[in-house]
Amino acid sequence: MDETIAGETTLLAADEPPPFAVERARGASPFLLVCEHAAARLPRRLGDLGLDAVDLERHIAWDIGAAAVARGLSRRLDATLISQTYSRLVIDCNRRPEARDAIPVLSEETAISGNLDLSRDKFEARIREIHQPYQACISDHLEARETSILVDIHSFTPIFKAVARPWHIGLLYGQGDRRLADPLFALIAGDSRISVGDNQPYAVNLDADYTIPVHGLGRGIVNIEIEIRQDLITTEAGQDDWAGRLAGWLTAALERLK
Repeated sequence: MDETIAGETTLLAADEPPPFAVERARGASPFLLVCEHAAARLPRRLGDLGLDAVDLERHIAWDIGAAAVARGLSRRLDATLISQTYSRLVIDCNRRPEARDAIPVLSEETAISGNLDLSRDKFEARIREIHQPYQACISDHLEARETSILVDIHSFTPIFKAVARPWHIGLLYGQGDRRLADPLFALIAGDSRISVGDNQPYAVNLDADYTIPVHGLGRGIVNIEIEIRQDLITTEAGQDDWAGRLAGWLTAALERLK
């Protein structure tokens, strides 16, 4: 049940975690790592959003394996990592709040009944208590640093609507900003076993997406969104392997940027 404070609908209870977690806040690396879809947690006041336990562990709720890879990458690079602590089904922090799918009512053909017919107060509570604090955390870190290279970590399903996706990893960028993409493409090409997608399986949507358009392109800083196929990172061994691969590629790419 929603509560109100000073006339506003509230979402998070006082004993629930904040909408972001920061690891290695004083990391020495110029890379700032972010992971919007790190968790499947729901605020208690939302119950299960009308979904069963199986659905809440699926890709519709979070990017499976992405947070573990991001944490391994953070350790290897000594890079600050900012991750979102609630499910994208509550509100997607990689979408502008006004985007049609920021609070999805349908995800991969699964209806999210708990998101139907939200009142304006409930809609604004999700923005105010989750989306805005998460974005403010990223902004604060970027503004406090002399140099930043923004790396956004995601994962994607190996099959989408019965169509197999052949890529192991995808590199996403917007407005033709390939400053980091080009050296990464060149480095990954050195491993013939790896199939890399060029703005695949997704492309940056300048009108609907948030992280790359606003924090990256909007600030003019070097940036990249990295997507890893989920079947490669469902185990600790796979997560460790891909964190190591990314650390090597990003370190080498950084040298090429200098």
